[in-house]
Formats: sequence, C-alpha cells, structure tokens
Amino acid sequence: MDASTEELRDAHNVLSEWYAENLVGVLESMPVERAMLDLFAELTLTVGAEVADVGCGTGRLLPYLADRGLSPRGVDLSPGMVDVARREHPGFGYAVADLRELPFGDASLAGVVCWYSLIFLAPDARVRAFAELARVVRPGGYLVAAFKHGDGTGHRNSPGSRVGSLGIDFDRYWLSAREMEDRFTAAGFALVFQGETPPEDAEPRYGYMLVRKTGSTNA
Repeated sequence: MDASTEELRDAHNVLSEWYAENLVGVLESMPVERAMLDLFAELTLTVGAEVADVGCGTGRLLPYLADRGLSPRGVDLSPGMVDVARREHPGFGYAVADLRELPFGDASLAGVVCWYSLIFLAPDARVRAFAELARVVRPGGYLVAAFKHGDGTGHRNSPGSRVGSLGIDFDRYWLSAREMEDRFTAAGFALVFQGETPPEDAEPRYGYMLVRKTGSTNA
C-alpha cells in the first residue's frame, strides 16, 4: 500500500465514529441524491439485484438500496468504517478492500454505487480504478457516482476544518464532469444521465452521473 492510500485509510479510521454520529438522516434531506439512487435502482433491477457500494463508509446507503429491491454489499478501504457499518447496519455483507482491487468476480454485479468515493483517486490511480469498476459490472449493468466538480488537482484540508481539527488530513481530487464521463467511456461505460446541484458557500458543485456498461447482455 502506498503512503497516500495508507494516509487515506488511517484518516477514515479516525473519521468512522464521526460519520456514524453526524450523517444519520442526511439522505432524507437530499432529494436529488435520493432521486439518483432511485433511478439507479429501477434501471439496475432490469439486469439483476446484486450491487456493491464501493466506498460504503458507515454503510448508510445499504438499507436504502435494499428497500428498493436491491441486494447490496459494502466495500471500504477503512477497516474502521467497515466495523462501524457492521455495527450500525447489520445484515449486509461487508469487506475491506481498495477499489483498485475489488473482491468481486468478473461481470458478477448488476450495479455499483460510488458515492463520493472516486474523489480520492490520484491521477496515477484513475485508469486502474475505472477499469476495475468496469471489470466487476456485467454488460448492461449500471454504475451511479456522486462527486464534486473541480479541475482534478489535489486539495488538502485547512487547519480549522473538521478534518484538520481531528488531527488528520488526506488528498482529495475533484474532477470535472467531462473527465468523469471520459474516464467512464474509456473503461467501457456509456452515459445515461448526468446532473448537478448549485454551489453552496465555498463548497464545489455536487455532480451525479449514471452510466451503463456497454457490450452484449448475453456475454
């Protein structure tokens, strides 16, 4: 594991309990995010029910996905996040893994959720990560991603930020919608739907992208 990935893992181990306490009910206040997940679920169920939340954090999306008929599993780089997910949302399968080396067979999933998990990909990790996502989704399956708009350069947190106040830091990379689409296309996905929310204060715009794995569904 490289130093940047180790730093990201260790920081999210520290953040796991904060997430568990502060992200409860957040999805209920975000209708755009619910709509994107609903669309993903409806389309994915035409292909199958087996999906993975890659970068699942505390597992907060898994009950929502299950309520829509899907059979979700969670994967996260942080063992601390996975421990909290198992405690807060039992009854689902979880695994600790890097999204560049997912614990799923080729074309074994009908869909994948990447909810703000692609914003940690350094430039030299992106090709491999997007290719790995394409590997595990069967032809005709879907992937939905939430991300933050930017130019792809790295960001660190300020000392007064929530993360800085916890004594941790890590790199984040906010990609443009064009780069997101181009990387999905290069990996073998086709764009189905793209949207965004207006910027709030100093925060970048939130983006959402739904893509479909190309190729024959009989493959």
